[in-house]
Amino acid sequence: MVSINNVRLDHVISFGDAIFAFSITFIAISIEIPQLPPNLTEAEVTNRLFQLIPQFEIYFTSFAVIGIFWIKYHLIFNKIKDSQSVMLWLNLLYLFFVTLISFGTSLRFENNYISTFALYALILTATSVLLSLIWIHALRYNLLKDDSMTLRQKKLYILQGIIPAIIFAGSIGIALINIQIASYVWILIIPFQIIFKKRTNLS
Repeated sequence: MVSINNVRLDHVISFGDAIFAFSITFIAISIEIPQLPPNLTEAEVTNRLFQLIPQFEIYFTSFAVIGIFWIKYHLIFNKIKDSQSVMLWLNLLYLFFVTLISFGTSLRFENNYISTFALYALILTATSVLLSLIWIHALRYNLLKDDSMTLRQKKLYILQGIIPAIIFAGSIGIALINIQIASYVWILIIPFQIIFKKRTNLS
């Protein structure tokens, strides 16, 4: 394994920000632009625009999910004092799955199959788990800037990554019944994040 212990932490975070920006940009440009020839009536133009609503729903969901991952990413790395080889490899793997979010979103733009939904949910599940593993590794090897956090707060930080993973994975089973409802289940992540934020009482 290549040693990357000397990589500065601020460079690691900057690289992560670039990956997040790339992922959101790629999702935005993946939205299909409708053909609007000049001979269309206003009613036909309106109808074609309304046909884009499902794509915008998927885009909004993906944007919100990436935004939550980005916030959690900074909350965790703001508390880490130094780079460490294994943690940085975990970080690269985490960012790899962040880039796959745009791939999963593009698949969802193209069709509404359960298999593509399941693949997308698995990508998000893996991303959530990896972020928790980064935090667990930082705890295990004393990589935090200070030790002011209580044991309860440290465990809550782990749960903030595990709960979304459970929601994403569980939505696959719901998709077998109703794929639309399965997508809306992901919204549960937002209140869970707010609750955990209040309970940790940390920025």
